[in-house]
Formats: sequence, C-alpha cells, structure tokens
Amino acid sequence: MARKVPSLISLVIETIKREVVHDIYKKTAAAGDDDVRPDIYDIPSHLFNRLLTKLPPLALHKLETDMPFKDCNDYEAPLNDDGRKRGRNGNFDSAWKALFKLRWPDRFYPSETQLDWRRIYWQTHLQNCLDEAAELALLPSFDGCIGEMNVSDCILKCIGCEGHVNHPNYSKLSYHCQQFGHYASCLRLQNVFCVAETCVDGLCKLLIQNSETLTSLEFIYCKLSPTFVSAICGSLNVVNTHTHGIQHFSINTSSFLEINPVSLPPGFVSFISSGRSLCSLKLHDNHLDRNFAWMLFSVLLDASCSLSILDLSDNNIAGWLCNLNGKSKCKVPLSLGIGKSLQSLRVLNIRGNDLHKGDVESLRCALVSMPNLEILDISDNPIEDDGIRCLIPYIIEALDRCSPLAELYLENCELSCSGATELLDSLSNLKRPLNSLSLADNGLGSEVAGPLQKFLGTAIKTLNVGGVGLGSLGFQELEKGLMTELKLVDINISKNRGGFETARFLAKLMSLAPNIITINTAYNIMPLESLTVICSALKLSKGSLERLDLTGNNWDYQPNHASMVAEFHHNGRPILILPSYLAVDVPYDDDP
Repeated sequence: MARKVPSLISLVIETIKREVVHDIYKKTAAAGDDDVRPDIYDIPSHLFNRLLTKLPPLALHKLETDMPFKDCNDYEAPLNDDGRKRGRNGNFDSAWKALFKLRWPDRFYPSETQLDWRRIYWQTHLQNCLDEAAELALLPSFDGCIGEMNVSDCILKCIGCEGHVNHPNYSKLSYHCQQFGHYASCLRLQNVFCVAETCVDGLCKLLIQNSETLTSLEFIYCKLSPTFVSAICGSLNVVNTHTHGIQHFSINTSSFLEINPVSLPPGFVSFISSGRSLCSLKLHDNHLDRNFAWMLFSVLLDASCSLSILDLSDNNIAGWLCNLNGKSKCKVPLSLGIGKSLQSLRVLNIRGNDLHKGDVESLRCALVSMPNLEILDISDNPIEDDGIRCLIPYIIEALDRCSPLAELYLENCELSCSGATELLDSLSNLKRPLNSLSLADNGLGSEVAGPLQKFLGTAIKTLNVGGVGLGSLGFQELEKGLMTELKLVDINISKNRGGFETARFLAKLMSLAPNIITINTAYNIMPLESLTVICSALKLSKGSLERLDLTGNNWDYQPNHASMVAEFHHNGRPILILPSYLAVDVPYDDDP
C-alpha cells in the first residue's frame, strides 16, 4: 500500500514544532530561563492552534508560560478567523486535557469542563516522580539525597525529553519539584521523605513553595518524630501569616515516634488550631492510643476550623472519652471550650478501635457536641447489645429533632438478634428514617427477619445485612412479609446461605422496589434453578436495576445461560454478574 503523502500544512506544523522544541531545549540548556522566540506567537491562528496539539508537555508548558500576553487586551495578538483577538485559555486547556488523557487514560474527573488541565497534568506528573523516587529509595543500594535522584527515562519521555535526557536540568527530581511543585494542590508522601538524612529540608522547601496552593496533604507508611511533625506543619503556613490553606490532611498506616503521654507535638496542635480551612482530618491505622485521641479531641473542641470529616479508624483508642462527665449529665466539660470544629462535623469514623459498652456511653456524651453529624461509623468494635442500647436514645433524639444524621454503620459489632431488634424497632417507629444502615457481619440469625421486614417499609434507601445468618427461613419470612412499595436503592444480602429462598425474595423485592439500582446476593448457596426465577423477575420488573451480583454460588454453566442473561444490560454493561469459572472449585466459607 502506498504511503499517504502528508499535506503542506502538516509539514509546516511539523517543521514549526521541531523548531520550537529545539529552540526551547537549546535555550534552557544554555541559560536556564530564556523566553520562547516571540515570532512563534505571530503565526496564523489556525496554524498556532494546530501547533498546540502537536507539542510535547514540556514544550507546551514553556510556550504558554512565556506568552507575551496574559489576556486578549494585554497584547496585540493576531486575530482569529472570527475577527477577535486570540485568547490564551481555551486552546491551551484543550491541549493539556488531551495530553493528560493520553498519559493517564484511566483517570476520571466528574466536572471536566471547569478544570485547569495544566495544573492537573503537572500535579499528577510530580506525584509520579515522588512515588518513583520513594520506591527507588527503599533499595539497599540507595545512599544519598532524594532530591539528587534521577527521574526515569520513561517519565522523562512522557513530557517530551527524548534526546535531551542527559541534561541535568531535566533528569533530577529537584528540578521537577522546583519547576512544577507550585502546580500541586495535593501531595502524597511516603516515609523516605520524612527521614532527616535524605529529605526533610528539601520537603520543607517544597511545602513552603506550595504553601499558597496546597490544599491536600497525605503521609502514608511513615514514621513521624515530633520534630518532623512540627517542622512540616510549620512549613505549611502561608508566608507572613500564622494560618495555612490545607483542607484535607491525612496520616495513614503510619506511626508517631516518641509520643508524649500528656501533650501532642506543638507544631501539630498549632496546625489544627490555625487551620481555618481544614475540613478533613484522617489519622487511620497509626497505632494511636487513648491519650493521643483524647488530647486531639480536646484540641478540636477549642479549635476554630470548620472540620467536616474526622477519621480515627483502626487504632487502639478504647477509653479515649472516659474523661467526659458521667452519663447522668452527659455533656462535655465547660473547661474544654465549645469551638466550632466539632459542631461542624459531618462524618465521624471510629471503626476498628476495640471500643466496648463504656466507650459508647462516653461517645453518646461527645455526640452532643456534634449537632450536624450525618455519618457515624463504629463498625468492627465489640460493643455488643449493651453498647447499641446505649446508642439508641441518641439516635432517636437526633432523628426526632431533625438532626441531619442519615447513615449508621454497625458492622461486626458482636450484636445479637435481641440488640438488633431493639434498634430496628426504634428506627421503624420514627417519623424520619435513616437513609443508610449497615448491620453486616453480626450473627443475628433468621429471627431478625420480622423486625427487618418492618424496617424495610420505612424510607430506608441503602441497607447492608450481608453475613447476618438469615438462612432460608429468614428469606422466606422476608418474602412473605413484603407487601408495600419500597424506597430501596441499594441492598446487600450476601453471605446469608439463603438457598433457593433467596431467589424468591429477590423476585418479590424487584417487584416492589422500582428505584433499586444495586443488589448484592453473592455467596448464598443458591441452586442453578434460581437463575430462571431471577431472570423472569427481571423481565417483569419496571425498576432501574443496574447491577445484580450473583457471584460465589458455584453454578455449573449450561450453554443456554449466555442467551438467558444476554438481554439484561444497562448502558452496555451486563446487569447480572454471574459466578466465574475460576470460582467454581473455591467455595466461600463464612463459618468462624
């Protein structure tokens, strides 16, 4: 086949591209900061816009940065085809978006039309460089300063440095931090950046450089000394102020070294107290004890930030609120203040902290300081029935006074049918129901079906009762009791060993829940004939079901299965998620 002859315009564009790229790299290598030749900006509009789509990221960055006009009124720019002066944003944004999609095709942003794609590109690029450096620094052969590490040829090629990778300006990590650090609004840092011998000074410089633009900072897999914490928190303050602009601060799967049992690191306290923009604080899986959690709670009570999310999950903070007043008064001591940080709290996650009944009693007192709480997660804590009984009065009072409380997570809390029944009966009698409830992985048994069926009649939208032991009797009871239309949108009934009765319940559910979108009924030991019942119910339903998970039921596939389920799709994707061939010989075991 004859090779297609390129058009004259294509040849012109390619020639200009090579000249621009060569000119940029040559001048950067020689002087470090020379401008792009100004005559590039005087080429005809249609050629200029085509040129933008052909340039590699580094050349596009230099071309936009050195533009002699920042606004169409600042510079006598060439006219576009419609007679107006050429603006700078639209065409550049389109070019940056295309480059981003080309390099990271799986990344998704909900509101793509209102984004600064150049900032997003270099922010993501810088995070790639930091992640790569962190991985290489863990090798036994590494010995030196992280800032002097070379960025890989693969990353350099992505920004258009092929043929120029030997130039030290482009190969060092420090260059990328200096050139593109101010584009980063969020950073994720690993332990190698927290070690004084390799990186702390450089990290502080990076944070100071970004103090006005950085809004999100995460530390993961780190060992944090008090000195380091204070240094980092101090570096986040905006120049000439005592406040910072961090909105989201996370320390995950890390540990604090040399913890003082009576006080938090001063820099950390100052960071929280001065963080008027701070809305999310996540300290997940950091081996925190009750003293640390109590001191943090005390600081938050007196802080002025408008905190929305507090995550202390997977630590060991049992007893952290024992200093609160007794249950007779059940209020926060006045000596601690009544700052707005907890009053604005919407999400509290304290799952996985070995909390017991006494902790729930104290928590109930603390919740008084959180009038705007919407989501409470105390899963994976052995609070048992006595613990949930302590919490029920708070839930009733909150919902009766039109509190925004909407989601409650009580997974794996060692509840029995008795405690769950009291909770479900209380919720069923309220004027305003919850939007979401999870009782998953509690041994409730089939007897909970009655209270659960009554609760389904409320306006509950999301329900998770996976792994509660409903069995075939429980599903039979649920199916018989359902009579009225349900508001359900999402339900998880997986791991309940319901057998064929699960399918019968599903058929009834789909006929009464027109808004249902997602159903998880995996690992219920359903026989093969269940598929026929489910498909028949799907044909008759008038709902908007998008996903029905049937995995883990160990069916022997028959040739007619494909045709049976082929007609059920949503937006081109199958609704029925069937067991895979690989799972046939690996039965699910939910026995303790």
